Amino acid sequence: MTAHPCRDRLEQALVRIADPKGEGARVCLTVYGDTARVAADASDARAVRGHSLGPLDGVIVSIKDLFDVAGEPTRVGSKILAEEAAPAAVDAVIVKRLREAGAVIVAKTNMTEFAFSGIGANPHFGTPGNPRDRARVPGGSSAGAPVAVADGMCDIAIGTDTGGSVRIPAALCGLVGFKPSRQRVPTEGAFPLSKTLDSVGPIARSVGDCAKADAIMAGEEFTPLEASALAGGRFGVPEGLLLERLDDIVAPAFKAAVARLDAGGVRLSHEKLPLLEDWVAVNERGGVIPPEACAVHRDRLRRRAADIDPNVRIRIERGCAVSEADLAEILRERRRLVAAMDARLDGLDALVMPTTAIVAPTIAEVDDPKVFAVRNAAVLRNTSMVNFFDLCAISLPLSASLPVGLMLVARNGQDRRLLRIAEAVTQLVAA
Repeated sequence: MTAHPCRDRLEQALVRIADPKGEGARVCLTVYGDTARVAADASDARAVRGHSLGPLDGVIVSIKDLFDVAGEPTRVGSKILAEEAAPAAVDAVIVKRLREAGAVIVAKTNMTEFAFSGIGANPHFGTPGNPRDRARVPGGSSAGAPVAVADGMCDIAIGTDTGGSVRIPAALCGLVGFKPSRQRVPTEGAFPLSKTLDSVGPIARSVGDCAKADAIMAGEEFTPLEASALAGGRFGVPEGLLLERLDDIVAPAFKAAVARLDAGGVRLSHEKLPLLEDWVAVNERGGVIPPEACAVHRDRLRRRAADIDPNVRIRIERGCAVSEADLAEILRERRRLVAAMDARLDGLDALVMPTTAIVAPTIAEVDDPKVFAVRNAAVLRNTSMVNFFDLCAISLPLSASLPVGLMLVARNGQDRRLLRIAEAVTQLVAA
């Protein structure tokens, strides 16, 4: 038995990050080799004394490139911010909480510029290759996060999720991704995309690891996760929009998962959700994210539009066409719809649906801006509904020729219960 288990695991992770044949250079934009070694040695020393700081003590963690780390600029996957951003004064709240819990922060991971797409391509720092097929995108916007986990560069990756940016990459890379209720984890020190919808969540190999990271980031005492009994549980399968245009890999994988839930004694009901039509109508009027993103980036757009990823720039520009009065009205309408959806889901333990309608597209095909826009809409459709209606959700991997995600969605504040349900569902439908 080695006396330095954490340090040894860290060194293995650093070797993988540095491997010129691997994805490390595209996945990890900053590597914290020295500070990670200090943290790993401290964790090993505590272990020898029989002292633990909790469930993340000695766990190797990566953080998305939009979390503040004291003393360095926060790049947000952007060439402009890499050049112009002032060094952060203090660590983001979640970074501080992770450090205090004994987590070993190994790297900052690559992302879609400004966190504004579900594909995961980045023209400035490269696009990490999907772990199942390097010719495919990893999903975004937390693009480096799932590759870091799948390739053994870290145990848990922390991302953000404003329209699906944790769940989409988890689904497209065969991992678990958890989007908590928005208010659960503080966003201070996380560069904003949409102050109304931004959430902070983990990507990991298991529901249990996601639950540990979530508890620490939420400032809660962690208690081990016990799987819920599924027999008799009520799951709603939403009819219409969220099950439309599923590709030839996603559709059968989802159908098989539903059949397993049914065989496991879950009471499945087909649910009509007319509120989704109201959501689509709000998005047609400009939605919440584009105008809020415009408010953050208007000056950068004016000064350095040519230096912004064109696929991101076009979406921000669209948001700039929405007036402040229109945004105020959209936010009022959203509050009404959030309350209505919460009431509508009363009595259901979860909604169940595919996380994304399609598997990961190839890097080559999304090179075409028109194809990019279509694929981006396809990966974001189901996940973005969750953020709009202020719900919590988790993506679980399903068995298929390419990674497919099964998404469970629950009411705001039901996070812990949803994780217990997800643990049971994983055992039933595990990839």
